[in-house]
Amino acid sequence: MSLDTIKQPVSEELLIFEGKFREAVQSHVPLLDKVTWYIVQRKGKQVRPMITLLSAKIFGSVNEASYTAAALIELIHTATLVHDDVVDDANMRRGFFSINALWKNKVAVLVGDFLLSQALLLTVRQKQYKMLEVINSAVREMAEGELLQMEKARRLDIEESVYYEIIRQKTASLIAAACCAGAVSTVDGNEELEARMKLFGEKMGMAFQIRDDLFDFGDDDVGKPLGIDIKEKKMTLPLIYALNNAGWLERRRIINIVKNQSHKSEKVAEVIRFVRESGGIEYTRQAMYRFRQEAFDILDTLPDNPSREAMRELLVYVTERKK
Repeated sequence: MSLDTIKQPVSEELLIFEGKFREAVQSHVPLLDKVTWYIVQRKGKQVRPMITLLSAKIFGSVNEASYTAAALIELIHTATLVHDDVVDDANMRRGFFSINALWKNKVAVLVGDFLLSQALLLTVRQKQYKMLEVINSAVREMAEGELLQMEKARRLDIEESVYYEIIRQKTASLIAAACCAGAVSTVDGNEELEARMKLFGEKMGMAFQIRDDLFDFGDDDVGKPLGIDIKEKKMTLPLIYALNNAGWLERRRIINIVKNQSHKSEKVAEVIRFVRESGGIEYTRQAMYRFRQEAFDILDTLPDNPSREAMRELLVYVTERKK
C-alpha cells in the first residue's frame, strides 16, 4: 500500500496543515524567508504530521489544537534535520542541497534555532502547555541519544540494551511525541490514552529505525548494501549481534576494521559479509517484527475506525519499505 492511500483519512486535513505550516515558518527577514521557502518547497513525505493527525482522528475530529500539534512536530523535525546536516557536514538532504551547503553552517544553525523557537512560540501562544511538555521531552531525548551514540562510537563497546536506548531517544522519541501530541488534542485530558499513544509511537519508531539499520547491510530484499553506518563507526543491531556471537580473534579483527579501516570500501564489504554470514540480518529482522507486534497490540485497544486502520497500514509500510 502506498503512502497516498494510507493518508486518505486525513488527506484534507494535511492540505490545511500545509498552509498553516507555511505561515508558521514565515519571517520578515528576507534571507530567513528565502531559506524557509526552500525548506517548504522540498518537504519530504510528511510522515510525522500524518502520524500526528491520524492519532488525533482516532479519538475525535481534527481541530485547531491538532493542527498546532502537527505544525509543532514538523517544526521540531525540520530544525533537527537542519542541525544534523551541520553536525554531519552533509551536503545533500532528500536529493537536494542541504541548507548548510547553500548558505553555510552559520546560517543553517540560526535557521534551525529559528524553527525551534517558532515551535515553542506556537505552543505558548495557543496555550498548549501539555504539548510543550511532550515536545520538550522529545527534544531533550534526541540530544541525549545523539551524544550517547557519539560517546559509544569512540570505544565501540556498545551492547544491545544501549543500542535500543540510543534509537529510542534519537528516533522513536519524536514519533512517540507525534502520537502523543495528536492524542492530546482530542482525548480531552485522558492521560491514560495519551500515555498509550506515546508508547505506541515509541514501538513504531523503534521498528522504523531498525528497518533503517537493515538497509546498511543489504537486507535480502533491499538490493545493494550501503555500509554508511560502518563508515561512520555506528554500531547497529546486526553488527552488535554478529560481534557478540563471534570468537575473540574474529571480534577483535572486525572491531579493528571498523575503528581504523572503515574508509576502505573493500574492508566495509568484509564487515557486511561477516554480519550477513553470522545471522545478524535475520536476528535484527525478528527484533523489528517484535516491536511492530507490540505496536499492533496497543493499536488493537484503540477505537476501531479508518484512522486506526490507516495507522496499522502505516506501521506495515515503514517496516516493509524498500528504501
